[in-house]
Amino acid sequence: MDLIIYALSLSAAVFLALGLVLTTFGLRTLSPLVGATFSVPTSFVMFAVLAPVTIDFAALDWRAVGIFAAAGVFYPAVVSLLNFVSNRAIGPNLTGGLGNLSPIFAIGLAILLLGEVPSIPQWIGVLAVCGGMLLLAIDRSRRDPTAKLAVLALPLIGAFFRGAVQPVVKLGMIFWPSAFAAALIAYLMSSFVVWGARWASGQKLPPNAGAGIAWFMAIGLANGTALVLMYLALGKGEVAQVAPLIATYPLITIGLNWLIHRDRSLGPRGMIGSVVCVIGVVVVILG
Repeated sequence: MDLIIYALSLSAAVFLALGLVLTTFGLRTLSPLVGATFSVPTSFVMFAVLAPVTIDFAALDWRAVGIFAAAGVFYPAVVSLLNFVSNRAIGPNLTGGLGNLSPIFAIGLAILLLGEVPSIPQWIGVLAVCGGMLLLAIDRSRRDPTAKLAVLALPLIGAFFRGAVQPVVKLGMIFWPSAFAAALIAYLMSSFVVWGARWASGQKLPPNAGAGIAWFMAIGLANGTALVLMYLALGKGEVAQVAPLIATYPLITIGLNWLIHRDRSLGPRGMIGSVVCVIGVVVVILG
């Protein structure tokens, strides 16, 4: 069972990283908000198509629906917008690195809501993961001195929402243990949020937007896959097991960024941070 949890969590991290790296392509022609109005509904359509074969509606529980819907207002909608804006301003590596205090928020709420208290080795591993991510973020921020403090706060806020949603959704799955239902409802609510924000802002589709739309639809598929993998992992394991492994996605982002964008700007602090993060993950798994 543990191997399945770890495989699902790490797979979610891979798809999160892929969505972050692909965002650079989409932002060449579309604004973050307009892009989100294509990426988020694409994920919803994917889950709606799969719903007849993935969701047992006979087991529907309205308490779970309410919890999933409340979570969906913030994640993925708000987190996606924060990541898109941050990505445009400071790039995917720094956005990913700064966004990884999410395990602390996730585990803290899991203790309050679910009574899941991590073991001492797990706490050590979580702190090591967060410390490694912080070193990665510091390395990137020193190499990007033009980044403003307000922009650096965006991925941190995103980390709070991403972390907070994990134990909340796990609470909902007590009443309706369906990761696909949680993802479907979350993306339905998030679609309303991003389209409402676009309507309120008056942003329109620019000319020659076809390529940007295609990229953001691909991003939506990647992010949607990441979300359901994360929810599947949460359905099988504790937040303390899942959150730190998903928090390794900045490491994967760096690798994909190097592969796709040829970004080789990782410095000594980043190297040390990567090693510390990997050690932390190993401690979480063994703990």
